[in-house]
Amino acid sequence: MGSIDEEVSLLEVEESLIQEELKLYAEDGSIDIYGNPPLKQKTGNWKACPFIFANECCERLAYYGIAKNLITYFTNELHETNVAAARHVMTWQGTCYITPLIGALIADAYWGRYWTIACFSAIYFTGMVALTLSASVPGLKPAECIGSLCPPATTVQSTVLFSGLYLIALGTGGIKPCVSSFGADQFDKTDPSERVRKASFFNWFYFTINVGAFVSSTVLVWVQENCGWELGFLIPTVFMGLATISFFVGTPLYRFQKPKGSPITRVCQVLVAAYRNLNLKFSEEYHTHLFETRDMNSSNIGDCKIEHTDGFLTKPQLYQKEKPNPIHGSSVP
Repeated sequence: MGSIDEEVSLLEVEESLIQEELKLYAEDGSIDIYGNPPLKQKTGNWKACPFIFANECCERLAYYGIAKNLITYFTNELHETNVAAARHVMTWQGTCYITPLIGALIADAYWGRYWTIACFSAIYFTGMVALTLSASVPGLKPAECIGSLCPPATTVQSTVLFSGLYLIALGTGGIKPCVSSFGADQFDKTDPSERVRKASFFNWFYFTINVGAFVSSTVLVWVQENCGWELGFLIPTVFMGLATISFFVGTPLYRFQKPKGSPITRVCQVLVAAYRNLNLKFSEEYHTHLFETRDMNSSNIGDCKIEHTDGFLTKPQLYQKEKPNPIHGSSVP
C-alpha cells in the first residue's frame, strides 16, 4: 500500500509540475520567432508594445503630415485649381481607406500580420521617399510662377508625385488593419491578467495615434508653410523610416499568430450553405446532427467557439440523415 501511495503522490507532483510549466508559455495558439510556443517572461506583453506604439505613432505622423496640407501643396506648388486639387486629394484619401481591405485579406489568409506590416511598411517608406524627391529635386517639380504665368506639372513630374502618393496609400492599407490586432496578439487571452492588460493596451495605442496626428497637424503644417515643402515632407519620411526600424527591432519579443484563412471565404461558404439548406426545418432530431465540434473549444487553436443559436445562419450546420433506398436497398441522402 505504501508503494502505491508513493507512486500516486509522485504522479500528482509530476502533473502539478507539468501544469506549472505550461503556465510559463502562452496558450492562445501563438508562436515565437522560432516557431515555438512563446515563453511569457521573454515575449509579448508590455515588453513588445513600445515598438508597436512607436511604429503606429510615427506612421500616423507621416500620414497626417501629408494629408492635412496636401490641397495647399497642389495649389501652390503644382499650380492646380482648387477643384482639381480637392479631387486629387479626395481620391487619394479614399484609396487609403479602401486598401486596408486588401491588407487585411493578405494578413489573414497568407502572410500573417507581422510580415504584412513589415512588407507594406517598406512600400510606404518607398512612397514617402518618392514624394519627398518630387518636392525637393528641381527637375521633379514645376517651375515657379512668373507673374500670372504658372507652368503646370509635366508628365514625368506628375508620375513621380502620384506614384509616391499611391505607394503610400498601398502601404497604409497593409499597416492600418494589422497593427492594433498585432498588438493584441502580444497578450494571451487565456490568461486573466493579460486580458486586463490588453484592454489597457488599446487605450495607449489610440493615445499614440492622437499624439502623431496632433504633432503633424500643428508642427509639420507650420514647417511646410514657413520652412518649405522639402523639409515639410522630409520630416515625415524620416519618421516613417524610424517607424519601420522600430518595428523590426522588436521582432525577438513578438508573439505571432499563424494565418487562419480568409474570413471572407468562410462567410461566403456559410451564406451559400444556408441558402442550400433553406428548406430544412429545425427539430430536436436535427439538433443532434449538426456539423460542429463537440468540445467546448474552436477547431482553430486560440479562437473562441461561437455560442449555438437557431436561425438562418445556423442552417449551414444542418444535414439530412441518410434514408434507405426502397429500390436498391442502399442509402441515399
